[in-house]
Amino acid sequence: MPKPQPRRDPAPSRRSNWDKSDRRSRLPPDWDKIRRRILKRDSPNGLNWRLAECQWKISDPDDICGQKATDVDHIRRGDDHRDSNLQSLCGMHHRRKSSSEGGEGNAVNRRKIDASFRREEDHPGII
Repeated sequence: MPKPQPRRDPAPSRRSNWDKSDRRSRLPPDWDKIRRRILKRDSPNGLNWRLAECQWKISDPDDICGQKATDVDHIRRGDDHRDSNLQSLCGMHHRRKSSSEGGEGNAVNRRKIDASFRREEDHPGII
């Protein structure tokens, strides 16, 4: 029987943002239990977490994506792990939301960096 090969880390350029984030370390120790509870809550019968539906709002607040949910997402950014701040999402909508939030965070950081290079006085070549 062949010995299983150890899993190698992907090349740095192919690593996901999740791999570069400290988010996983900030999750509570019982995150898997919480995750299953939320997936179960968002399933059609409220009993089987494997049947959870994506809660992404399409247009009408009552109209949701409904695809199979695999991820549990924090509705509001931060470390609030209460059930009211968690929702089940399909992979596509979770990536879309996380990407959007990451873009917003990058824009804030760029504005801070740009502000640190602003001159208080007029440029001598403009006077």
